[in-house]
Amino acid sequence: MKQFWKILKFEFKNYLTNKVFVGVTVFFMVAIIAVMCFPRVISLFESDEVTEPTPDDTPLTVMLLGGDYASTAKDSFAVAFPDYNVTVTADTTEQIKEKIVKGEAECAFVINTLLDFKYYVNNLSMYDTNASVAGAVLTELYRTIAMVQGGLDAEVIQQILTATPVYEIEKLGKDQMQNFFYTYIMIFALYMVILLYGQMVASNVATEKSSRAMELLVTSAKPTSMMFGKVISSCLAGLLQLVCIFGTSLIFYQLNEKYWGENEIISSIFNMPIDLFFYMLLFFVLGFLVYAFLYGAIGSTASKLEDINTSVMPLTMLFLVGFFVVIFSMSSGDVDNMVMKICSYIPFTSPMAMFTRIAMSVVAWYEILISVVILAISVIGVGFISAKIYRVGVLLYGTPPRLSAIIDAVRKS
Repeated sequence: MKQFWKILKFEFKNYLTNKVFVGVTVFFMVAIIAVMCFPRVISLFESDEVTEPTPDDTPLTVMLLGGDYASTAKDSFAVAFPDYNVTVTADTTEQIKEKIVKGEAECAFVINTLLDFKYYVNNLSMYDTNASVAGAVLTELYRTIAMVQGGLDAEVIQQILTATPVYEIEKLGKDQMQNFFYTYIMIFALYMVILLYGQMVASNVATEKSSRAMELLVTSAKPTSMMFGKVISSCLAGLLQLVCIFGTSLIFYQLNEKYWGENEIISSIFNMPIDLFFYMLLFFVLGFLVYAFLYGAIGSTASKLEDINTSVMPLTMLFLVGFFVVIFSMSSGDVDNMVMKICSYIPFTSPMAMFTRIAMSVVAWYEILISVVILAISVIGVGFISAKIYRVGVLLYGTPPRLSAIIDAVRKS
């Protein structure tokens, strides 16, 4: 145990004195401060005086209406498109197209009947909803005219067309939209930390091995103490970095909360339920430890530092598969599909899959307990197996050892 604490202290101190580690942490903290204070800074430049815009101050872009029913639809289009100067034209279709291409008008509707029109625009934006709005306007206009011709009073027609249902939503489970954002942030943070710190653990082990000082270390310290010390120190460094980043964001959000107004995305992120926060911390730590132990074991088998990326590729791909399964399930809204349920009990995917299900669905307590117990046992088991691989791997030089050779060496050790 004394060896473990010495190694833990030494490795953790190396992280704290690493210029890249400190620089990245400070950079993200400064970036978070800038983002959180942005609404406050903007408010300093806003004028307290409210001036009424005049037609000269706000020139409207031109929308042309052509076709047999252009005059009939003009007033309705003027209401539906207040940002446009809706103008009826007698031009031909070719002339209308030419005006749009030259920039004399932004868009045009050629209305053949109230249920048949064509929309002309030069560059169609991915956010352009003019056609769908026009379709709704013309449909309402068609119904109004049909009702008037059928003998209904105009006031009755207005009541019919403006009637809207009254409803309320009672949540018996979880609100997926409310929990989506901080669930995604946790999954993405785990993704970044595992890939970054896992690679660092593997690289550190390979570097020590290439210096040949490892032979002395292995004979003077227990491999379990060395492996657990390295991995847990990297876990603590990762947690410290996340605490600094997310702690900074929380503090500066509280200082600038009134400037963010009713921003639902921001408020949902910073109003995470306390029980969900503890689940996030639990699965984050256990998930990181599983992968960090494996990265350390793989790093010990690499003959040189240049082989690290190739050696850890299968493990990285395994993690990426689980990551994309969770992301696709979140995007579809079905986080309780069969694949996610299976992934909730596999140690390599359960930190992401089970936490996502807890946050965005209703999961029985015994399912959570089984997943956590399997994950915790896996951490301990993978840790000791990785320590054995570590002891054997750091003494193997030359060509990268085959998996069968490593298994035989671990069995004999």
